[in-house]
Amino acid sequence: QYDIFFEQLTVMENLDIFCDFKRVASKSKRIEKIIEDIDLLQFRDTAAENLSGGNRRKLSVALALVADSQVVFLDEPTSGMDLAARRRLWSMLNQYKKDRVIILTTHNMDEADLLGDTIGIMNKGQIECLGSPQFLKSLYNQRY
Repeated sequence: QYDIFFEQLTVMENLDIFCDFKRVASKSKRIEKIIEDIDLLQFRDTAAENLSGGNRRKLSVALALVADSQVVFLDEPTSGMDLAARRRLWSMLNQYKKDRVIILTTHNMDEADLLGDTIGIMNKGQIECLGSPQFLKSLYNQRY
């Protein structure tokens, strides 16, 4: 995974510039909401290069979601996060997915189960199975 943001800019500055890129209306309100939702409020004035690995991932997710895009791709969004941060992000993503399609990659089966409406299991670059979490559980008669 690579984090795509400006290392020398603060969390606020990164979100501000991404809002400009995407021409987000009411960007101040949007930025404040996402910073609070993703739990980066205390790091709003911290340069991205000084964030922990987990907070860098949070910033990357915030940048992906701040513009209200209809389709969002996330690669291992909770990688490097502790369990509490991961659970908070899962809760946030469940709220944010109501207004858009979120496609994410994960190795975490709990994450796939909690977030996925449709889950694809890949092996060597090929989709082996595709279905709802309930379908996959019944197919394999276990928790993945």
